[in-house]
Amino acid sequence: MITGFDYGTSNCAMGVINANTQGTQLLPLEGSNTFLPSTVYAFARELISEQVAKDICDPSAKEQYIQKRAHSLEMALKFRRDESIRNDEQTVFFGNEAFAQYLSFPEEGFFIKSAKSFLGASGLRPEIIGFYEDIVTVMMAHIKRSAEIHSQEALTHTVIGRPVNFQGLNAQKSNQQALAILETAAKRAGFKAVEFFYEPIAAGLDFEKPLSEDKKVLVVDIGGGTTDCAMILMGPNHIQKQDRYSDFIGYCGERTGGNDFDIQIAAKLLMPLLGMNSTLKSGLPMPTQVYWDAVSTNNVGAQTKFHKVETAVLLKQLLRDTREPNLVERFIDVRDNNKNHQMVRSAEQAKIALSDQPQTSVDLSYIEQQLSKQATLEEIQHAVQRPLKTMLSLMSDAIEQANTQPDLIYITGGSAKSPIIKQVIEQQFGNIEIVDGDHFGSVTNGLTLWADKIFS
Repeated sequence: MITGFDYGTSNCAMGVINANTQGTQLLPLEGSNTFLPSTVYAFARELISEQVAKDICDPSAKEQYIQKRAHSLEMALKFRRDESIRNDEQTVFFGNEAFAQYLSFPEEGFFIKSAKSFLGASGLRPEIIGFYEDIVTVMMAHIKRSAEIHSQEALTHTVIGRPVNFQGLNAQKSNQQALAILETAAKRAGFKAVEFFYEPIAAGLDFEKPLSEDKKVLVVDIGGGTTDCAMILMGPNHIQKQDRYSDFIGYCGERTGGNDFDIQIAAKLLMPLLGMNSTLKSGLPMPTQVYWDAVSTNNVGAQTKFHKVETAVLLKQLLRDTREPNLVERFIDVRDNNKNHQMVRSAEQAKIALSDQPQTSVDLSYIEQQLSKQATLEEIQHAVQRPLKTMLSLMSDAIEQANTQPDLIYITGGSAKSPIIKQVIEQQFGNIEIVDGDHFGSVTNGLTLWADKIFS
C-alpha cells in the first residue's frame, strides 16, 4: 500500500488514498488522533537500539544491524538485568505517552523531542549519526505499525516530506546527511520503496486541487523546525504534470520554525525567573549564554555544553556571585533534574494558549511550588521578533528568485496557526491575497497525492 509520510519536527502524520472517495485520508496514529508528537522517551538510550533490532523484519538486515550495534545491545541487556526489567516490558514510548513519562521522571531515562532538527547538524561523529538513525527508525516503525493497524494493509511504498534545507550552513552536505539518515531509517522500519518530496510543494499540491485558473502561489510552510517558502505555478495547466519541478520557480528555506518561537519565549519570558537578566554583586549583568544553552533544545552543541561538568561549576560560581541566589538556585534545579525541555514545552503551551486569548498563566510549579508567569500576547509578539524577521526575509527571497510577484500567498504548517505570524505577513504583503491552509494536514495530503502519482 502507498502512503505519504510527514515525519515532522513537531508532529508526524501518515496519509493514504481512500479507496471509496479517491481522496486523501490521514490515518490515526495515537488513539483517534491523526497527529503524533515527534517525541521519544526510553528508560535508557541503549533500549532504543534494542527496540530497533526487534522492529527490523528482514532477516539479513536484522543480522547486519545486530552486528553494527553489538555494544549498544549488550548495554541494553545489562540495563534490563540491573533494573530487573522483563523482556516483554515496554521501555520505549512515543508521542504524548513519551511526554508523560518524561514529565513524571525528568531526571531519569532518555527523552528527545524534534529529532528531525538534529539530522542535518554539522560535525556529527559516525556513532552519533548511527544513534540518530536509531531514533528515527524506532519512531518510524512505531508510526508504520499504528497506521497499518487502522488500514489493515502493509504500507510498503512511501514519499517522505523534506524541507528545502535542513540547516542553513553548508546546506548541501547537511541535506545529504539528513536524507541518508531518513532513508536508512525508513528502510529499516520496513518500507520497500522510499522517495522524498519538498514539503512546501506538497502543501501546495493539496491547495491546488480546487483552483479553476492558473496562479503564481507563494507557499509559506512554517513547521516546528523549518520555514520553507516556494513560488509555484499552479492550476489546471500544471496539476496533471508528472514532473512538477519546472513549476518550482523560486524557493528558499531555513532552520527557523515554531521551535524557535518557543525557545525565544522560554528565554525572554521564563528564564528571568531563574536569574537571567539579574545582576551580580560586582554590578555586572548575569551572563546569559548558559540560559540560552538551556532552552536551545534543538541545538546539539548547546545541549551538550549545558550538560557538561564545566556548566555545573559555572553555576556554582554564579550562585556565589549573584545578588539573587534564590533565582540561580531555581536554575540549578532545572539543570540537575533535566527540566529544561519542560520549560520549552511550557513556552509552547503559552504560545498556543495566546492564539485565541490576550493573556495566559504559565504554570512553573514543577520548578518551585506556586511559581508561575503571567504572559500576554504583546509580550509574546515582542519575544519572537527575531524568527519573525527571518520568515519575512525568506518570503522576500523566494519572490526575488522567481522575479515575479505572487498572485496569492498560501500559509500552512502547524506553527502558522499563530495570529502573530499572519499579522506580520499582512503588514508586509498586505496588497497580496493571503489564504490560510490546513495548518496540520496539507503537507501530508500533498505527499500522499504525490506518492499515489509516482507509485501507482
